[in-house]
Amino acid sequence: MIKFLSALIFSLLIPLSASAAEYSDGNGYTTIKTPVRTSDPNKIEVTEIFWYGCPHCYSLEPLVQAWKKDLPSDVDFKYLPAVFGRGWLAHAKAFYVADLLGMEDKIRADLFNAIHVERRNLNSEDALARFFADYGVNEDDFRKQYDSFAVNSRLSQADAKIRAYGARGVPGIIVNGKYLVSAESANGNENIFKVVDFLIEQERQK
Repeated sequence: MIKFLSALIFSLLIPLSASAAEYSDGNGYTTIKTPVRTSDPNKIEVTEIFWYGCPHCYSLEPLVQAWKKDLPSDVDFKYLPAVFGRGWLAHAKAFYVADLLGMEDKIRADLFNAIHVERRNLNSEDALARFFADYGVNEDDFRKQYDSFAVNSRLSQADAKIRAYGARGVPGIIVNGKYLVSAESANGNENIFKVVDFLIEQERQK
């Protein structure tokens, strides 16, 4: 009987151990060599590095929005636009203009759709000014923000953070300034937030 109970307990522990070891550095995520300071040490920060023009970011967007709906109170979510290529700068500036105007959430889905569904060329200041005008933003006001000190400062800060993260592509999810999760590391977009949730729980336990 004792042998039977020992075997039973061991068999029950195996799935728990396997679950706990499901992800590790190099399997699901990459550990950032030097952790990057987060905005609020009392919260677990999750940051998406993205580009409006990226088809993979567009595909991930519904998953991001679904995950954000049940965001725990101890988790802080942020977006970080990347500038890894030609044409990316205009979109990064558009993000910060929208953010400063308090309308990024309002235009985010429409901007993604305009680029990926309607196939509109929104890679210039002029094109983006016309896009923002559809949301009641005066074109002159848009242009002032587009080249403002506030926008350029945020761009510099974002670039420094992305370099510190060691990210080289999008989309990428940073958990608490310590871990980078990508579709490649997680084996597909559909697994990204499984890994993110795993890392959030790991950070909670610390």
